[in-house]
Amino acid sequence: MSASSSFSLQRVFAIVLRHWYLLRSSWPRLLELIYWPAVQMIMWGFLQLSVARMPGALAATASTFLAAVMLWDVLFRGQLGFSMSFLEEMWARNLANLMISPLRPIEFVIGLVVMSMVRLAIGLVPVSILAIVFFGFNLWGLGLALVAFFANLLFTIIAILTVDRWGRKPLLIVGALVMAAAMLTLGFLFQARTVGLGALSAVVIYSAGFALSWGPVTWVLLSEMFPNAIKNRALAIAVAAQWIANLFVSWSFKVLDGNSTLNNLFNHGFAYWIYGVMGLLAAAFVYVWVPETKRQTLEGIQNLWSGSGGTHLSQRDPPAIKFDAGNMPSS
Repeated sequence: MSASSSFSLQRVFAIVLRHWYLLRSSWPRLLELIYWPAVQMIMWGFLQLSVARMPGALAATASTFLAAVMLWDVLFRGQLGFSMSFLEEMWARNLANLMISPLRPIEFVIGLVVMSMVRLAIGLVPVSILAIVFFGFNLWGLGLALVAFFANLLFTIIAILTVDRWGRKPLLIVGALVMAAAMLTLGFLFQARTVGLGALSAVVIYSAGFALSWGPVTWVLLSEMFPNAIKNRALAIAVAAQWIANLFVSWSFKVLDGNSTLNNLFNHGFAYWIYGVMGLLAAAFVYVWVPETKRQTLEGIQNLWSGSGGTHLSQRDPPAIKFDAGNMPSS
C-alpha cells in the first residue's frame, strides 16, 4: 500500500495548521469567536437574574438558563466551526487543490473536526470565566455531568464518520446492546445500593451507545428505508410513533420508580431492568426484521419491500416498451 493511500496524521495536522495560521493572522476572526458567545451569555444571564426574582414555580427554572445556553452554544459553535472551516476552503477556491493532493476525504474531515474544537475552546473558555465573574455561574462546576454531555457529542461525531462504512444495522445492534448492558448494570447497582461512580459510568456508557446508534442513525434509516410512493406517509407515522413511545417511556419511568412495592423489592432498580430488556429486544428486532439500506438504490429499496430479490414494477410505474428491430420501417 502506498503512503498516499494510507491514513496519515501528518496530513490531518497540515489541515489543522493551515486553518490555525489563517485564524491567528486575523484578529476579527478571533474576536468574533468570543464576542457572540459572550453576548448570549450576558443576555441570558440577566434574564436568569430577572426570572429568579419572580414569585412562583417559574423562579425555580431560572438556574438552568445559563447552563442550557452555554451547553447549547457548545453544539452550535462546534457545528459552526466545522462549517466555517469548510467555507474558508471554498472561498479561497482551494477545494480543487485539496482533491488532487494525496489528502484523503476522511483526513480532511478529521482535520476540520479538530479545528472546530480549537475554535470552540477559544470561545468557550473566556466566556465560562466571564460567567463566573458576572453571574457566579461555574460551568465546570457541573463536574462529571459534563462527561456525559461530551461523550454524547463525541460519539455522535463517530457515528457520522462510520455510518456509511459500517452500515446502519450494525450500529443499531451494537448501540442497543451497549444501552441494554448499561441499563441492566444500573439496575443491579441500584438494587445493591452501591450507586456512585459506577452508576455515573453506566449513564455515560448509555449516552455514548445512544449517540453512536439510535440517536442519529434512526433518522438516517427512516429517510432511506421507504419507497418514494409511501415515504411521506410512512415517515409521518414513524415519527409520530417515536414521539408517542418517548412519552410512554417518560410516563412509565415515573410509574415504575414511584411504586413503593417495587422500590422495597428492588430499590429503584426495576425500571432500569425493564429498559435493559427492551434494549435486547430492540437489537433482536433490528437483526431479524430491519433491512440494511447502506448503498441501496431506490430500486433496491423497492425490491426490499417487494418480498423477493426480483425486479418488480410498482403500480405507478409505466409498462416497459419493447422494440422489435424486425418490425421497424425501413428508410
